[in-house]
Amino acid sequence: MSDPKKSRNRTEWEDSTLSESLDRFPERNVDFSTVSSLPIERLYTPEDLGPDWNYDEKLGYPGEYPYTRGIHPTMHRGRLWTMRQFAGFGSAQQTNERFKYLLSQGQTGLSVAFDLPTLMGRDSDDELAQGEVGKEGVAIDSLADMEVLFDGIPLDKVSTSMTINAPAAVIFCMYLAVAEKQGVPIEKLSGTLQNDILKEYIAQKEWIYPPRPHMRLITDLMGFCTDNVPKWNSISISGYHIREAGSTAVQELAFTLADGIGYVEAGIEAGQDVDAFAPRLSYFFNSHNDFFEEICKMRAARRIWAKTMKEKFGAKNPRSWMLRFHTQTAGCSLTAQQPYNNIVRVTVQALAAILGGTQSLHTNSLDETLALPSENAVTIALRTQQILAEESGVTNTVDPLAGSYFVESLTDKMEADAMAYINRIAEMGGIIPAIEAGFPQKEIADASYKYQQQIDGAEKSVVGVNRHTMEHELGERPEILRIGEEVEREQLARLQQMKSERDEAQVQRDLETLRKAAETDENLMPLMLQAVRNYATVQEISFALVPVFGTYREVSVL
Repeated sequence: MSDPKKSRNRTEWEDSTLSESLDRFPERNVDFSTVSSLPIERLYTPEDLGPDWNYDEKLGYPGEYPYTRGIHPTMHRGRLWTMRQFAGFGSAQQTNERFKYLLSQGQTGLSVAFDLPTLMGRDSDDELAQGEVGKEGVAIDSLADMEVLFDGIPLDKVSTSMTINAPAAVIFCMYLAVAEKQGVPIEKLSGTLQNDILKEYIAQKEWIYPPRPHMRLITDLMGFCTDNVPKWNSISISGYHIREAGSTAVQELAFTLADGIGYVEAGIEAGQDVDAFAPRLSYFFNSHNDFFEEICKMRAARRIWAKTMKEKFGAKNPRSWMLRFHTQTAGCSLTAQQPYNNIVRVTVQALAAILGGTQSLHTNSLDETLALPSENAVTIALRTQQILAEESGVTNTVDPLAGSYFVESLTDKMEADAMAYINRIAEMGGIIPAIEAGFPQKEIADASYKYQQQIDGAEKSVVGVNRHTMEHELGERPEILRIGEEVEREQLARLQQMKSERDEAQVQRDLETLRKAAETDENLMPLMLQAVRNYATVQEISFALVPVFGTYREVSVL
């Protein structure tokens, strides 16, 4: 019996042309689904959009609500995305040299990677930092390091992104202090601070304080930026790390937007005008291997956010409805086996991000499963973006995939599935109660386990790992960037010298003032900035708040 939803012509095609072809050439015996296991139909036609599908409601025009087709009328015809390569290793001096190299090669924005001690709010001389200083990013302990990091880089002429969360407010104050020393008014600064603590509890696991007191720092920083650094994105709400932890594309979309809703609610509860701070919220998505799934995820994200801001929060400013986002290609998809294959993976992922309408893009380097990127590898990654921008032709028209029955159907599907998660989180009381209950953590863990089983059972292909393997390496092994132990010794010496030269009594007064203010509702940003100017360190400032805020220990959900 034919499906009543199908047109007569489609049924005739299936019964005649398709049936005859399948008799002669059966389809491959594989699971036709996305990386995230969303089933994909053989063919998509107008029936898959449903009888009530409306162009104006679902698509509209670029630069207009609901922004499915992009937040700007001309998108990449008018301005290319910002090309950022995540960079940071060893000392501030070494990273400064890498920054200048990348800018000389055509990179259009900086993106700072910090080492693990800095990410955890620890100084390089802390006992827990031993062996980790400068290994996975640049070591930053105080304003002295930040001055070296941006030496010779005019902060009023370059956009900077900083991937830092638990001590984000402290690091941001250091950036502001460097601008002051350069004579740059902070209102002229542009860039993005990740500052997304909620995804740390969900996925990346780098925190200091419990969720609720940490949200105080988030709203303090949001308000400070609204009043003093208006061109700065105070939060980059990150789905990237959620996906890297093993989530599906729908989970990445849902949990990231749920985090965004949580930040908006916190800002409003703190007495801030939604239309004052929401235009400076930005997002950060992962672009994985499944080309169409990633494009549809990004299109659905814009539509969900626009509807949420307009209908749930009553935002009046169209800029509050616009979901602006940075994209990074999927580090978790890269393989140590046959590492040159990673260039191809990154190209596909970057193309998906571009067609998905990204505002900013980082392309991973081929060697990132082995070490921090070498200069050669990061140059190839940058050239990948430049070739896509200047040679591929994909920037010639806005949203070229719009109207595809498959793309629109998959976008609708991802929106519906993500909203089911978002509504469930709302029923739990919001994202913080959901995190405290371990809900997103458990969902991601289950999805990650399922995907690993699919890889191990060769249900999902990974070329060079469970398909098309080789006994010998494909090409020469790439060069490896190695961080020597001298980096830690030199960093400790610089830190000790800085502490011996600063006004120690003033630093202690600054820290005590900050601690006392944390017991009130005073905005802590100006006090942090003052402590930074006097060369208080990341750990000293961060841990000055512990007696008031406490520390966080996760309860396992496994």
